[in-house]
Amino acid sequence: MTLSSVLPRASVTRYVTPLREGGSLPGIVEADDLGTYVCKFRGAGQGPRVLVAEVIVAGLARRLGLRTPDLVVLDLDPEIARYEADEEVQDLLNASTGLNLGVDFLPGAFGFDGEDAVDPIEAASVIWLDALTANVDRSWRNPNLLWWQRNLWLIDHGASLYFHHSWPGGIGDPARFAAQPWDVADHVLGSAVGTVGEVDAHLRALLTDDVVAEVVGEVPEVWLDPVPGAETPLELRSAYVEFLGARLRSDAWLPTGART
Repeated sequence: MTLSSVLPRASVTRYVTPLREGGSLPGIVEADDLGTYVCKFRGAGQGPRVLVAEVIVAGLARRLGLRTPDLVVLDLDPEIARYEADEEVQDLLNASTGLNLGVDFLPGAFGFDGEDAVDPIEAASVIWLDALTANVDRSWRNPNLLWWQRNLWLIDHGASLYFHHSWPGGIGDPARFAAQPWDVADHVLGSAVGTVGEVDAHLRALLTDDVVAEVVGEVPEVWLDPVPGAETPLELRSAYVEFLGARLRSDAWLPTGART
């Protein structure tokens, strides 16, 4: 298992504008690779664990054939904050110097409104991924889905993998996460839950232990804060693989109506 990020890396050249959605205050930035990104800041909200969840769940989504924007690691120089007049944004930039997460900006994308039909297999696959990773943030209030180039794209995975927020007290029991149920009632694609059973075996087969380890290996080492029981990046990566592997070997998390 690799100890360093295999994600592309770029440096922020300009902070463009904040996206005042939710509490984390992501921002549109430009980088020296000529890309435009939604920057998720390590100094925001619940800290780098949200970025870890973003990388892992986006990586799992890609392995399942679901669309999600490309990711890069963005190096933020403290000089960028000097040119920002908004004190709240300036504080956030100063707290986030170093490596942050960049999500490829999809120009002209539309928010999901339910008017366009979603393929039932694709919808079921999204539900399955959200259930696997315990994502609680895909409701009508906040779908975290975009239409871009006539395709459905998944964004904003930071509310997944809730278990790691308890790790400052020590690594817990993967079996507990494996058995934790997941409620589909509020899911924006919940009407496709009856099809989840049809995709379950296929999707599980795609996420072997090696694939999960490869995905976890994409997380930059600097975001892996030591906790009791996992003081090194290697131990932390192993913990993520163990928790997700335990979940994949269980079916307790499959939502009601999904079991064949």
